Amino acid sequence: MKPSTICVQGGWQPKKGEPRVLPIYQSTTFKYDNSEQMARLFDLEDEGYFYTRLQNPTNDAVASKIAALEGGVAAMLTSSGQAASFYAVFNICEAGDHFISSNTIYGGTYNLFGVTMKKLGIECTFVDPEASDEEIAKAFRPNTKCFFGETISNPGGHVFDIERFAKLAHAHGVPLIVDNTFATPINCRPFEWGADIVTHSTTKYMDGHATAVGGCIVDSGRFDWMAHAEKYPGLCTPDESYHGLTYAERFGEKAYITKATAQLMRDLGSIQSPENAFLLNLGLETLHLRMRQHCANAQRVAEYLVHDERVAWVSYAGLPGDKYHDLARKYLPQGGCGVIAFGLKGSRDEAIRFMDHLKMICIVTHVADARTCVLHPASHTHRQLSDEQLREAGVAPDLIRLSVGIEDVDDILADIRQALDAM
Repeated sequence: MKPSTICVQGGWQPKKGEPRVLPIYQSTTFKYDNSEQMARLFDLEDEGYFYTRLQNPTNDAVASKIAALEGGVAAMLTSSGQAASFYAVFNICEAGDHFISSNTIYGGTYNLFGVTMKKLGIECTFVDPEASDEEIAKAFRPNTKCFFGETISNPGGHVFDIERFAKLAHAHGVPLIVDNTFATPINCRPFEWGADIVTHSTTKYMDGHATAVGGCIVDSGRFDWMAHAEKYPGLCTPDESYHGLTYAERFGEKAYITKATAQLMRDLGSIQSPENAFLLNLGLETLHLRMRQHCANAQRVAEYLVHDERVAWVSYAGLPGDKYHDLARKYLPQGGCGVIAFGLKGSRDEAIRFMDHLKMICIVTHVADARTCVLHPASHTHRQLSDEQLREAGVAPDLIRLSVGIEDVDDILADIRQALDAM
Protein backbone atom coordinates (compact mmCIF):
# COMPACT_ATOMS: atom_id res chain seq x y z
CA MET A 1 0.00 0.00 0.00
CA LYS A 2 1.04 3.60 -0.60
CA PRO A 3 1.85 5.69 2.51
CA SER A 4 -1.43 7.62 2.33
CA THR A 5 -3.38 4.35 2.34
CA ILE A 6 -1.28 2.97 5.21
CA CYS A 7 -2.10 6.11 7.22
CA VAL A 8 -5.80 5.28 6.94
CA GLN A 9 -5.88 1.48 6.70
CA GLY A 10 -2.64 0.24 8.28
CA GLY A 11 -2.15 -1.49 11.61
CA TRP A 12 -5.66 -2.62 12.53
CA GLN A 13 -7.23 -5.29 10.32
CA PRO A 14 -10.58 -6.25 11.89
CA LYS A 15 -11.98 -9.73 11.40
CA LYS A 16 -15.64 -10.62 10.98
CA GLY A 17 -17.76 -8.91 13.61
CA GLU A 18 -14.87 -6.91 15.10
CA PRO A 19 -14.89 -3.09 15.45
CA ARG A 20 -14.03 -1.21 12.27
CA VAL A 21 -12.22 1.43 14.36
CA LEU A 22 -9.18 0.42 16.42
CA PRO A 23 -10.44 -0.27 19.98
CA ILE A 24 -8.76 0.96 23.15
CA TYR A 25 -7.70 -2.16 25.05
CA GLN A 26 -7.77 -0.37 28.39
CA SER A 27 -6.65 -3.33 30.45
CA THR A 28 -3.49 -4.00 32.40
CA THR A 29 -3.79 -7.79 32.16
CA PHE A 30 -4.98 -10.55 29.82
CA LYS A 31 -6.53 -13.94 30.70
CA TYR A 32 -5.18 -17.41 29.83
CA ASP A 33 -6.66 -20.85 30.36
CA ASN A 34 -3.71 -22.52 32.07
CA SER A 35 -0.35 -21.81 33.64
CA GLU A 36 1.65 -23.31 30.75
CA GLN A 37 0.21 -20.77 28.30
CA MET A 38 1.33 -17.92 30.53
CA ALA A 39 4.74 -19.50 31.14
CA ARG A 40 5.43 -19.73 27.40
CA LEU A 41 4.70 -16.01 27.04
CA PHE A 42 7.14 -15.14 29.82
CA ASP A 43 9.80 -17.30 28.15
CA LEU A 44 9.23 -15.52 24.78
CA GLU A 45 8.30 -18.86 23.22
CA ASP A 46 4.82 -17.68 22.18
CA GLU A 47 3.47 -14.34 21.01
CA GLY A 48 0.62 -12.78 22.91
CA TYR A 49 -0.41 -10.35 25.62
CA PHE A 50 -0.13 -10.76 29.36
CA TYR A 51 0.71 -7.33 30.79
CA THR A 52 0.35 -3.92 29.13
CA ARG A 53 3.74 -2.69 30.34
CA LEU A 54 5.28 -4.99 27.76
CA GLN A 55 2.66 -5.17 25.02
CA ASN A 56 -0.93 -4.15 24.35
CA PRO A 57 -3.11 -4.80 21.27
CA THR A 58 -3.91 -1.09 20.74
CA ASN A 59 -0.25 -0.12 21.00
CA ASP A 60 0.87 -2.95 18.74
CA ALA A 61 -1.60 -2.00 16.02
CA VAL A 62 -0.33 1.59 15.99
CA ALA A 63 3.31 0.47 16.14
CA SER A 64 2.64 -1.82 13.19
CA LYS A 65 1.21 1.10 11.21
CA ILE A 66 4.27 3.27 11.90
CA ALA A 67 6.61 0.39 10.99
CA ALA A 68 4.76 -0.01 7.68
CA LEU A 69 4.97 3.74 6.99
CA GLU A 70 8.73 3.71 7.57
CA GLY A 71 9.29 0.43 5.72
CA GLY A 72 10.58 -1.31 8.85
CA VAL A 73 10.06 -4.83 10.19
CA ALA A 74 8.97 -3.94 13.73
CA ALA A 75 8.30 -0.98 16.02
CA MET A 76 7.75 -0.23 19.70
CA LEU A 77 5.77 2.67 21.17
CA THR A 78 7.19 4.56 24.13
CA SER A 79 5.77 7.10 26.56
CA SER A 80 7.57 10.04 24.90
CA GLY A 81 10.04 10.96 22.19
CA GLN A 82 12.73 11.31 24.84
CA ALA A 83 12.10 7.74 25.96
CA ALA A 84 12.38 6.59 22.34
CA SER A 85 15.76 8.31 21.90
CA PHE A 86 17.02 6.86 25.18
CA TYR A 87 15.83 3.31 24.52
CA ALA A 88 17.10 3.35 20.94
CA VAL A 89 20.67 3.97 22.13
CA PHE A 90 20.52 2.16 25.49
CA ASN A 91 19.28 -1.01 23.77
CA ILE A 92 22.79 -1.47 22.30
CA CYS A 93 24.94 0.46 24.80
CA GLU A 94 25.97 -0.22 28.37
CA ALA A 95 28.39 1.26 30.90
CA GLY A 96 31.81 1.74 29.30
CA ASP A 97 30.41 2.15 25.79
CA HIS A 98 30.53 5.15 23.48
CA PHE A 99 28.38 6.55 20.69
CA ILE A 100 28.45 9.53 18.33
CA SER A 101 25.76 12.10 17.65
CA SER A 102 25.33 15.05 15.35
CA ASN A 103 25.52 18.22 17.45
CA THR A 104 22.55 19.76 15.63
CA ILE A 105 19.86 17.87 17.54
CA TYR A 106 17.02 18.82 19.86
CA GLY A 107 18.29 20.40 23.11
CA GLY A 108 16.56 17.84 25.31
CA THR A 109 18.24 15.00 23.43
CA TYR A 110 21.57 16.83 23.56
CA ASN A 111 21.25 17.01 27.35
CA LEU A 112 20.12 13.37 27.56
CA PHE A 113 23.15 12.18 25.60
CA GLY A 114 25.75 14.57 26.98
CA VAL A 115 24.76 14.69 30.66
CA THR A 116 22.30 12.02 31.80
CA MET A 117 23.69 9.06 29.84
CA LYS A 118 27.19 10.03 30.94
CA LYS A 119 26.02 9.36 34.51
CA LEU A 120 25.19 5.82 33.38
CA GLY A 121 28.75 5.37 32.12
CA ILE A 122 27.88 5.85 28.41
CA GLU A 123 29.87 8.57 26.68
CA CYS A 124 28.68 10.56 23.68
CA THR A 125 30.89 12.51 21.28
CA PHE A 126 29.09 15.31 19.43
CA VAL A 127 30.31 16.08 15.93
CA ASP A 128 29.60 18.84 13.46
CA PRO A 129 27.74 17.14 10.58
CA GLU A 130 29.37 19.60 8.18
CA ALA A 131 32.86 18.42 9.11
CA SER A 132 34.79 16.29 6.64
CA ASP A 133 34.54 12.51 6.59
CA GLU A 134 38.12 12.37 7.83
CA GLU A 135 37.34 14.57 10.84
CA ILE A 136 34.20 12.62 11.74
CA ALA A 137 36.01 9.29 11.35
CA LYS A 138 38.35 10.37 14.16
CA ALA A 139 35.40 10.32 16.57
CA PHE A 140 34.92 6.54 16.20
CA ARG A 141 36.46 4.30 18.84
CA PRO A 142 36.65 0.52 19.33
CA ASN A 143 33.75 0.82 21.82
CA THR A 144 31.56 3.04 19.61
CA LYS A 145 28.13 1.42 19.23
CA CYS A 146 26.04 3.76 17.00
CA PHE A 147 25.71 7.12 15.27
CA PHE A 148 22.66 9.38 15.87
CA GLY A 149 21.21 12.26 13.84
CA GLU A 150 17.94 14.09 13.02
CA THR A 151 16.50 14.19 9.50
CA ILE A 152 15.54 17.84 10.06
CA SER A 153 17.09 19.28 13.20
CA ASN A 154 15.01 20.86 15.92
CA PRO A 155 15.06 23.85 16.01
CA GLY A 156 17.68 24.86 13.43
CA GLY A 157 16.14 23.17 10.40
CA HIS A 158 19.43 21.57 9.29
CA VAL A 159 19.00 18.64 6.88
CA PHE A 160 20.99 15.52 7.78
CA ASP A 161 22.89 13.79 4.98
CA ILE A 162 21.52 10.32 5.77
CA GLU A 163 23.26 8.40 3.00
CA ARG A 164 26.64 9.89 3.84
CA PHE A 165 26.40 9.09 7.55
CA ALA A 166 25.00 5.62 6.93
CA LYS A 167 28.14 4.84 4.92
CA LEU A 168 30.37 6.29 7.65
CA ALA A 169 28.60 4.32 10.38
CA HIS A 170 28.63 1.06 8.43
CA ALA A 171 32.31 1.48 7.57
CA HIS A 172 32.95 1.32 11.33
CA GLY A 173 30.54 -1.56 11.93
CA VAL A 174 27.80 0.38 13.75
CA PRO A 175 24.16 1.24 12.92
CA LEU A 176 22.83 4.68 12.05
CA ILE A 177 19.89 5.88 14.17
CA VAL A 178 17.84 8.73 12.70
CA ASP A 179 15.21 10.81 14.49
CA ASN A 180 12.63 11.35 11.74
CA THR A 181 10.16 13.38 13.81
CA PHE A 182 9.99 16.56 11.70
CA ALA A 183 10.02 14.98 8.25
CA THR A 184 7.76 12.02 9.15
CA PRO A 185 7.71 9.00 6.81
CA ILE A 186 5.39 10.98 4.53
CA ASN A 187 8.26 13.23 3.44
CA CYS A 188 11.31 11.03 4.14
CA ARG A 189 11.95 7.34 4.79
CA PRO A 190 15.50 7.13 6.18
CA PHE A 191 15.72 3.34 5.66
CA GLU A 192 15.72 3.98 1.91
CA TRP A 193 18.96 5.93 2.36
CA GLY A 194 20.77 3.39 4.54
CA ALA A 195 19.62 4.21 8.09
CA ASP A 196 19.11 1.20 10.36
CA ILE A 197 16.86 2.46 13.15
CA VAL A 198 14.38 5.35 13.20
CA THR A 199 12.92 7.18 16.18
CA HIS A 200 9.98 9.55 16.50
CA SER A 201 8.46 11.90 18.96
CA THR A 202 4.92 10.93 17.97
CA THR A 203 3.81 13.91 20.08
CA LYS A 204 4.56 16.10 17.07
CA TYR A 205 3.21 15.73 13.51
CA MET A 206 2.12 12.12 13.92
CA ASP A 207 -0.35 13.01 16.65
CA GLY A 208 -0.75 16.42 15.09
CA HIS A 209 -3.21 17.90 17.57
CA ALA A 210 -1.19 18.34 20.79
CA THR A 211 -3.31 15.76 22.60
CA ALA A 212 -0.99 12.84 23.44
CA VAL A 213 2.69 12.62 24.37
CA GLY A 214 4.42 9.61 22.88
CA GLY A 215 7.38 8.15 21.02
CA CYS A 216 8.27 5.28 18.73
CA ILE A 217 11.31 3.23 17.67
CA VAL A 218 11.30 1.46 14.29
CA ASP A 219 13.86 -1.13 13.18
CA SER A 220 14.71 -1.74 9.54
CA GLY A 221 15.78 -5.30 10.37
CA ARG A 222 18.77 -4.90 8.06
CA PHE A 223 21.71 -4.42 10.42
CA ASP A 224 23.60 -7.69 10.85
CA TRP A 225 24.19 -7.85 14.60
CA MET A 226 25.87 -11.26 14.49
CA ALA A 227 28.43 -9.97 11.99
CA HIS A 228 29.56 -7.62 14.78
CA ALA A 229 28.77 -9.93 17.69
CA GLU A 230 31.71 -8.76 19.79
CA LYS A 231 30.29 -5.22 19.77
CA TYR A 232 26.75 -6.19 20.74
CA PRO A 233 26.80 -8.82 23.48
CA GLY A 234 23.31 -7.78 24.60
CA LEU A 235 21.91 -9.03 21.31
CA CYS A 236 24.43 -11.73 20.45
CA THR A 237 25.11 -13.54 23.72
CA PRO A 238 22.69 -15.39 26.02
CA ASP A 239 20.33 -13.30 28.19
CA GLU A 240 20.20 -15.06 31.54
CA SER A 241 16.98 -13.24 32.46
CA TYR A 242 15.30 -15.28 29.69
CA HIS A 243 16.91 -18.66 30.37
CA GLY A 244 19.88 -17.97 28.14
CA LEU A 245 18.18 -17.16 24.83
CA THR A 246 20.16 -15.12 22.32
CA TYR A 247 18.02 -12.44 20.65
CA ALA A 248 19.87 -12.28 17.34
CA GLU A 249 19.72 -16.04 16.93
CA ARG A 250 16.13 -16.57 18.11
CA PHE A 251 14.42 -13.54 16.55
CA GLY A 252 16.55 -12.68 13.50
CA GLU A 253 15.56 -9.38 11.89
CA LYS A 254 13.25 -8.58 14.83
CA ALA A 255 15.95 -9.09 17.47
CA TYR A 256 16.48 -5.39 18.21
CA ILE A 257 12.82 -4.53 18.89
CA THR A 258 12.23 -7.80 20.74
CA LYS A 259 15.10 -7.02 23.12
CA ALA A 260 13.91 -3.42 23.58
CA THR A 261 10.43 -4.67 24.48
CA ALA A 262 11.26 -7.78 26.50
CA GLN A 263 14.18 -6.27 28.41
CA LEU A 264 14.10 -2.45 28.50
CA MET A 265 10.34 -1.98 28.62
CA ARG A 266 10.09 -4.80 31.13
CA ASP A 267 12.60 -3.15 33.46
CA LEU A 268 12.11 0.59 32.83
CA GLY A 269 8.43 0.66 31.88
CA SER A 270 8.10 3.79 29.72
CA ILE A 271 5.04 2.43 27.97
CA GLN A 272 2.64 4.56 25.97
CA SER A 273 -0.88 4.32 27.37
CA PRO A 274 -3.45 2.57 25.15
CA GLU A 275 -5.60 5.70 25.13
CA ASN A 276 -2.68 7.81 23.91
CA ALA A 277 -1.97 5.21 21.23
CA PHE A 278 -5.62 5.44 20.15
CA LEU A 279 -5.34 9.24 19.86
CA LEU A 280 -2.06 8.85 17.98
CA ASN A 281 -3.77 6.57 15.49
CA LEU A 282 -6.44 9.21 14.81
CA GLY A 283 -3.66 11.66 14.02
CA LEU A 284 -1.89 9.20 11.74
CA GLU A 285 -5.05 8.80 9.64
CA THR A 286 -4.67 12.38 8.36
CA LEU A 287 -0.87 12.71 8.50
CA HIS A 288 -0.47 12.58 4.71
CA LEU A 289 -2.97 15.42 4.27
CA ARG A 290 -1.67 17.62 7.06
CA MET A 291 1.99 17.40 6.06
CA ARG A 292 1.12 18.68 2.61
CA GLN A 293 -0.60 21.74 4.12
CA HIS A 294 2.09 22.36 6.74
CA CYS A 295 4.76 22.45 4.04
CA ALA A 296 2.75 24.64 1.65
CA ASN A 297 1.98 27.16 4.39
CA ALA A 298 5.57 27.17 5.70
CA GLN A 299 6.92 27.79 2.23
CA ARG A 300 4.72 30.89 1.89
CA VAL A 301 5.69 32.17 5.34
CA ALA A 302 9.42 31.57 4.73
CA GLU A 303 9.23 33.46 1.44
CA TYR A 304 7.55 36.38 3.21
CA LEU A 305 10.09 36.49 6.03
CA VAL A 306 13.14 36.32 3.79
CA HIS A 307 11.97 39.46 1.98
CA ASP A 308 11.07 41.50 5.10
CA GLU A 309 13.76 44.07 5.90
CA ARG A 310 13.23 43.62 9.65
CA VAL A 311 14.28 39.95 9.43
CA ALA A 312 18.03 39.28 9.73
CA TRP A 313 18.06 35.68 8.50
CA VAL A 314 15.79 32.72 7.69
CA SER A 315 16.60 29.00 7.79
CA TYR A 316 14.16 26.90 5.80
CA ALA A 317 15.41 24.24 3.41
CA GLY A 318 12.56 24.91 0.99
CA LEU A 319 14.08 28.30 0.08
CA PRO A 320 16.29 28.11 -3.04
CA GLY A 321 19.08 30.07 -1.36
CA ASP A 322 19.13 27.99 1.81
CA LYS A 323 22.38 26.11 2.54
CA TYR A 324 20.42 22.85 2.93
CA HIS A 325 18.29 23.29 -0.17
CA ASP A 326 20.20 20.72 -2.24
CA LEU A 327 20.02 18.11 0.52
CA ALA A 328 16.30 18.84 0.89
CA ARG A 329 15.77 18.25 -2.83
CA LYS A 330 17.49 14.87 -2.42
CA TYR A 331 15.87 13.62 0.78
CA LEU A 332 12.69 15.74 0.98
CA PRO A 333 11.43 16.25 -2.58
CA GLN A 334 7.80 16.55 -1.43
CA GLY A 335 8.66 19.12 1.25
CA GLY A 336 10.32 19.06 4.63
CA CYS A 337 8.13 20.23 7.49
CA GLY A 338 6.30 23.28 8.81
CA VAL A 339 9.06 24.51 11.14
CA ILE A 340 10.98 27.68 10.23
CA ALA A 341 13.94 29.16 12.11
CA PHE A 342 14.65 32.87 11.76
CA GLY A 343 16.15 35.84 13.57
CA LEU A 344 15.28 39.54 13.72
CA LYS A 345 17.61 42.50 13.31
CA GLY A 346 18.64 44.08 16.58
CA SER A 347 19.30 42.56 19.97
CA ARG A 348 18.28 39.12 21.25
CA ASP A 349 15.41 40.82 23.08
CA GLU A 350 13.76 41.59 19.74
CA ALA A 351 12.69 37.94 19.53
CA ILE A 352 10.87 38.24 22.85
CA ARG A 353 9.17 41.50 21.84
CA PHE A 354 8.01 40.02 18.54
CA MET A 355 6.50 36.95 20.17
CA ASP A 356 4.74 39.00 22.83
CA HIS A 357 2.97 41.00 20.08
CA LEU A 358 1.53 37.95 18.33
CA LYS A 359 -2.21 37.41 18.74
CA MET A 360 -3.37 34.24 16.94
CA ILE A 361 0.01 32.52 17.05
CA CYS A 362 0.65 31.21 20.57
CA ILE A 363 3.85 30.92 22.59
CA VAL A 364 3.97 27.25 23.63
CA THR A 365 6.61 24.64 24.38
CA HIS A 366 5.10 22.42 21.73
CA VAL A 367 5.94 22.26 18.04
CA ALA A 368 4.56 20.57 14.92
CA ASP A 369 0.83 20.43 15.46
CA ALA A 370 -2.16 21.80 13.57
CA ARG A 371 -1.98 25.23 15.26
CA THR A 372 0.73 27.74 14.43
CA CYS A 373 2.97 28.33 17.45
CA VAL A 374 6.25 30.02 18.30
CA LEU A 375 9.15 29.66 20.72
CA HIS A 376 12.51 31.25 21.51
CA PRO A 377 14.68 28.15 22.20
CA ALA A 378 17.47 30.06 23.97
CA SER A 379 14.93 31.27 26.55
CA HIS A 380 12.82 28.12 26.70
CA THR A 381 13.62 24.59 25.46
CA HIS A 382 17.41 25.11 25.29
CA ARG A 383 17.82 27.44 28.25
CA GLN A 384 20.04 24.90 30.03
CA LEU A 385 22.70 25.51 27.35
CA SER A 386 25.21 28.37 27.35
CA ASP A 387 25.48 30.65 24.30
CA GLU A 388 28.60 28.71 23.27
CA GLN A 389 26.74 25.38 23.59
CA LEU A 390 23.81 26.86 21.68
CA ARG A 391 26.07 27.74 18.77
CA GLU A 392 27.73 24.31 18.90
CA ALA A 393 24.26 22.78 18.64
CA GLY A 394 23.43 24.99 15.65
CA VAL A 395 21.03 27.18 17.64
CA ALA A 396 21.65 30.90 17.33
CA PRO A 397 20.83 32.84 20.54
CA ASP A 398 18.39 35.00 18.54
CA LEU A 399 16.70 32.03 16.83
CA ILE A 400 12.89 32.07 16.76
CA ARG A 401 11.26 28.71 16.05
CA LEU A 402 8.02 29.21 14.17
CA SER A 403 5.91 26.08 13.74
CA VAL A 404 3.52 26.84 10.90
CA GLY A 405 0.15 25.18 11.26
CA ILE A 406 -2.62 24.32 8.83
CA GLU A 407 -4.76 27.45 9.26
CA ASP A 408 -5.37 29.77 6.31
CA VAL A 409 -1.91 31.03 5.43
CA ASP A 410 -3.16 34.59 4.93
CA ASP A 411 -4.24 34.70 8.57
CA ILE A 412 -0.84 33.39 9.68
CA LEU A 413 0.93 36.03 7.60
CA ALA A 414 -1.37 38.80 8.89
CA ASP A 415 -0.49 37.98 12.51
CA ILE A 416 3.24 37.94 11.77
CA ARG A 417 2.96 41.23 9.90
CA GLN A 418 1.07 43.03 12.68
CA ALA A 419 3.52 41.77 15.31
CA LEU A 420 6.46 43.11 13.32
CA ASP A 421 4.65 46.41 12.74
CA ALA A 422 3.84 46.73 16.45
CA MET A 423 7.54 46.54 17.32
